[in-house]
Parts: sequence; structure tokens; C-alpha cells
Amino acid sequence: MKSAASLSAAVVLLSGSANAFWRMPCFSRTALMRLDPIVDPGTPSSHGHVIHGGSNFAETTTYDMLRESTCTSCQFGDDKSAYWTPSLHFVHGDGKVEIVPQIGGMLAYYLLLGENIKAFPKGFQMLAGDSQLRNFSGPVPDPPTSAWSLDDMSQESLAQKSLGFNCLDYNRAPEGSRYRHFLPDKAFLDQNCGNGIRAEIFFPSCWNGKDVAAKNHKSHMAYPNLIDGGKCPEGFETRLPSLFYETIWNTNAFKGKDGQFVWSNGDPTGYGYHADFINGWDINVLQSAVTDCTNPSGRVEDCKHFAGSLQTEQQQDKCDIQETPEVLKKDDCAGPAKGLCGNVPVQYGPQYANPLKPGSPDKPTAKPTISSVAAVPTQTYAPARSEGPGGISKYEAKTDAVKEAPKASSKVEVAAKPSPKVEEKPAAYPVVTPAPVPEKQNADPKGKIVSTTTYTSAGVVYEIAIEEVAVTVTVTDDAAYKHKHRRHADAHVRRHIGARH
Repeated sequence: MKSAASLSAAVVLLSGSANAFWRMPCFSRTALMRLDPIVDPGTPSSHGHVIHGGSNFAETTTYDMLRESTCTSCQFGDDKSAYWTPSLHFVHGDGKVEIVPQIGGMLAYYLLLGENIKAFPKGFQMLAGDSQLRNFSGPVPDPPTSAWSLDDMSQESLAQKSLGFNCLDYNRAPEGSRYRHFLPDKAFLDQNCGNGIRAEIFFPSCWNGKDVAAKNHKSHMAYPNLIDGGKCPEGFETRLPSLFYETIWNTNAFKGKDGQFVWSNGDPTGYGYHADFINGWDINVLQSAVTDCTNPSGRVEDCKHFAGSLQTEQQQDKCDIQETPEVLKKDDCAGPAKGLCGNVPVQYGPQYANPLKPGSPDKPTAKPTISSVAAVPTQTYAPARSEGPGGISKYEAKTDAVKEAPKASSKVEVAAKPSPKVEEKPAAYPVVTPAPVPEKQNADPKGKIVSTTTYTSAGVVYEIAIEEVAVTVTVTDDAAYKHKHRRHADAHVRRHIGARH
């Protein structure tokens, strides 16, 4: 084991108040299974999911059931909530399908944005994203929020912009959170993403104050007009914690292999990425944490309400789903298999995908038809606004590099058609604010201000200073731990750099 000193940037808030948050690591999944008690209650789901959280997760899951879980795969031992998303798979050139390895489980961020934030109530559940979507209806990349029109702030548009697919290469400056809203094609991933892809999704945080669920699983919630902040629409004034998921997938494990990545719902584009949540917190504990857990570190260890119930990674890893439904015992969602579990077809779009049928006990029988590239546009620089839990970046836009999606007469616009040729050079990376370089080895431990900026939010003027501080990083030879350690450390640093455009 070695230790080395490095420099990173931290924010000093000179006026106003910082937005507090904590991140809940869920080191291990409790199941990889066709279960979705929100969308497909009482029957096997149409497609597979990676499931984290409370162990008492089933075809039908209630708040009381989750509270009776014998364990949780998350760090706080009394967070019995259920967190799940589609799984990512690799379709080989011969049609065989296998799951892409996860790195470090998942992170669930609880961002305390807004005022008078209420805990998720008993029985609360919600869904983010649209499994059938296969294109993006706005310009690529995103314009700065200061230039957003009413169309940019429609609920449909905000929901599409809540997704992110972050290309990871720890030898490069990081991309910003929600830098792109589509899954890059395999050629780009092979060439640029040596540490995999981080799938990100924001849930809406504005509640109608009365319904804990909805028939379409969404209409009781709405996004604030900046997704991770801003104003709630009329009728949805009650603020709940802003929930944000991050999951890292080791796409680099398939570097150089013939094939394509596809999500378990048959989506190779990423536009149909989605996530679900059922509250399993003790409501009083969650409300106390919302009120008191304001340490800017975001570490659950720094909140007194979590003390005494924190689990090691080994304890989290031992938590599995309590009972597998009989009809799913022969499923092989991990593979290698002849296709995606649930016999899910791959649908490219750009039209809205056909709905998938839940309840199928059939094993895959046909090889998926794959294309050399999924129908996604080219994005050559970071969007103007890339603040978020996972990362932050600045950009220098070239006017001739901006490409807007073509207009279409349908409700959802058609994405740009892919080129049949793979570009020899990867798309340019965003110009980011690099970590400051120390002037001398024994730098002032209190740091120094290297730049300042201001912004206005909710009528309050904030001034932010970027301070150079020393950080000690422990290095280990365990590759998987390196990825997870860097992810958790960088998440805090990048969460607090930069200002709203």
C-alpha cells in the first residue's frame, strides 16, 4: 500500500447557502432478474433489471414488505428502499448475449435541492425515463440553461435531459454529468472509455403532495425547470429529495470484440434508459436526515442519523433477494445466452419502440439482429450546463460544431441518421477545468483561492470561489477497488466545482 499527495479543487461558498446532499452506496445488487413491481406487478417483468436495496423484493412489493427485509445491499443498514434499472448487455457478433460487469454496485444520491424538503412518504414509488423512447427531441448538445425556451423546459424535454452516459477514462479530464443523453457506439467506447461508462438518471423531485403512486407511475411527480434545481410547476410545489442514480458498467471488458451493447429492454441507443424507486426508509429517520445531513462531504459516515447502522462492503455483498419466483428460476439474464432474458427484441428506432409483454416464461430462441452502430448523433463538445453529482466540466463551443436534431412532424423528433463508416478519430473531448498544479511541494494546507464566479438562484446572489487544497489518496493494487474508490472520491470533488450557467 502506498500513499501519495495530489491536488484537487474544492468550493468555498462565500455567500448564500450550499445545497446539501448525501450519497448512498449500494455496493452489491440483490438480484439480476425480470422483476418490476411498479410497471409489471404480480408477474415477471418484460425485461431484466439490476436490483439494489432491501432483500424483500418480489413481483409485488409494498412499503411494509421492504421494511421487513432481512438485509439491504446499501451502506446504511436501515435503508430498505428498492432501487432498480435495466442491465447492460453485450451482443456478440455470433448473437450470444452476456451481461456487462458492474463496477462498485450503484450510488443513489439524495440531493437536498429547494426549501422545506419532505421525506418520501410511506408507500411512495416513482419511475424516471421512458423504456420505449429511441430518440431525443432537442438540439445536440444541450444549449446553456440561460438559453432554454419553454420547449426546453417541458416535462417531456426535462425527462429526456435527466439521462446521462458518461465516458470514463481516469487518465483524462472527466466529462460532465449528463454530458450526453445517449449511449455511445462501441467504436467510441473502445477508443475513449478505458474505465467504462457511467449510466446516470435524475428522478423528478416536485410532488403533488397527495398521491404516493400514479397509474402511469409518473403523473404524481414533476421535474423542476432546471432538472436538478429551479422552480416546481404549479400543483407540484412540495419538494422531495432529488434522487439521482449512478451505475458504472465495464464496457472495456469487451474492447476489440465484434458486437454491440444493448440495454435489457432491447434499447441500443440509451434513450430508453429508465429507473424505478420504492421507498423503504423509516420515515422519521429519513426526515431527520433531510433536515440535518448537511455536511458538504456527502458521506453517509458524516451524518449522525446513520451512525451505528453502517455496513461494510462485505456485509452489503452478502445481501440477496429473499425468494426467487418459481417462473424465473430457469431464467439466464447473465448469460452467455441466445438472447436477452424475456426473449426481448432489439429495437433501434428512431420511432417509438413497440411495447414489451410481461410474464413471458420463454427462454430466448432467436439471435438478436444487431447493427454496426446505433442511431445516435455525434456530440463533439460538452453541453453548456453539465453540473451534477457525477461530474462538472466547462466547454469552449465552436459554432460550426453544433448540430441540431432534424425536425419531424411527430411528437418526438427523429434523431440524426448514423454514418455507416466509423470515424478514424474520436469525437473531441470537452475542455475542462484541470486540477491545479502545486507551485511547491509543501503547499499551504489551507489552500488558496484560484478563481471566483457568481450566479443568481431563487433571487439570491451567490459568490463561489475555487480553492486549491491538498488531498491524500491511498492506492491499492486491486483494480476493482481502484475504480470504485476513484468514483466515490471524484463524485464529491466534481459535485462541488463550478457554477450554474
